[in-house]
Amino acid sequence: MVFPFKSVEDFRIELTEEHELFRKSVRDFVESKVMPRWREIEEFNGIPEDLWKEMVSLGFTGVGIPEEYGGQGGGVLMAVIMTEELSRASVALSVTVGVRDLFVVPVLRWGSEYLRKRYVPPVAKGEARAAHANTEPGAGSDVAAIQTQARRVNNHYVISGRKIFITGAGEADYLLVSARTEPPKPDKRWWGITTFVVEREWPGVRIGQQFKVMGLRGEQPYEVILDDVKVPEENVVGAVNEGFKVLMDTYDHARIGVAAQGVGIAQAAFEKALNYAIQRETFGQPLIAHGIITEKIADMYMRLQAARLLTYWAATLADKGRPEFVVAASLAKAYATEAAEWIARQAIQIHGGYGVDFETGVERYLRDAIITTIYEGTNEIQRLIIVRQLLRQAFGLKI
Repeated sequence: MVFPFKSVEDFRIELTEEHELFRKSVRDFVESKVMPRWREIEEFNGIPEDLWKEMVSLGFTGVGIPEEYGGQGGGVLMAVIMTEELSRASVALSVTVGVRDLFVVPVLRWGSEYLRKRYVPPVAKGEARAAHANTEPGAGSDVAAIQTQARRVNNHYVISGRKIFITGAGEADYLLVSARTEPPKPDKRWWGITTFVVEREWPGVRIGQQFKVMGLRGEQPYEVILDDVKVPEENVVGAVNEGFKVLMDTYDHARIGVAAQGVGIAQAAFEKALNYAIQRETFGQPLIAHGIITEKIADMYMRLQAARLLTYWAATLADKGRPEFVVAASLAKAYATEAAEWIARQAIQIHGGYGVDFETGVERYLRDAIITTIYEGTNEIQRLIIVRQLLRQAFGLKI
């Protein structure tokens, strides 16, 4: 036994030639179409429509979604590779595609066949976009604290509330919305939450302000206002009053994608720093010849590779349907995003004054990396999950 796992085989990462061929195709797109336009994305705070259309034509919106629901298949690991490569050029671009998982995962895993067939294929084919509306002014990491209300009226529900920091809401056609259908029980704060599929065009749905967060320029989050929105009962995802389980399961899967974003940021920052250290001369020799720079480059490379291996491992476990993927996902998310933040900081330091100049494209890595340590569950929450899963796996204890 490799505590708390059962065997060394639990640490196997299963990559194939197909994965590498796919990586190369994504990288070709990134190098030729995205890298030359990163300034445009940052300055105008939006993804050019032609880039989105090309990603749709390449099938990126369907990666990881079963073919029977209009997707390309490929599983979590394939989606991770795509996210990593897109994030290397623009985290916002990867988010534009990846946010669909926060909608598709709960619908596929918890929704009825009616919901799967109605809402997943258009998203997989890029004909529609989707987002996930859960966070509220008083409820972020504490999901059980949400206050949005859904009252049942005959054969439908009426939802009212306000959601904030909703990524992708500006372009979304569909939203996965959480709301309280009953008050919590004294011993179960999570009880009474239900999740719904809500269409953007329904009366009462309004997209409010855009939040000017420090990173993710090109795909910054929005406010979503729900004012007596009438939702058919067949649009309930999962069991009524047990939507907390739907949300937690969704985040368990989605945080692997955030880890992949961290790996992409780290890769890009490392490449920039290494190239600059080779080309830049100080005191009559290349930067890379100075011992302190050599140490930084080596440490950056170690953290980058460790982050990638953790992320691929979590994705492999998720593709196998192994319950241990939950702790692996939290390990990967926390480590990879913190590695990205640290590597981006070192890249800035190696560049010196050029590192804080927007035009070099280096400082944006740090802005984006910090965001990844916060969303899809802060890294403080990931540490809590890690310990809880450790105690559950090893000793059967719950805290």
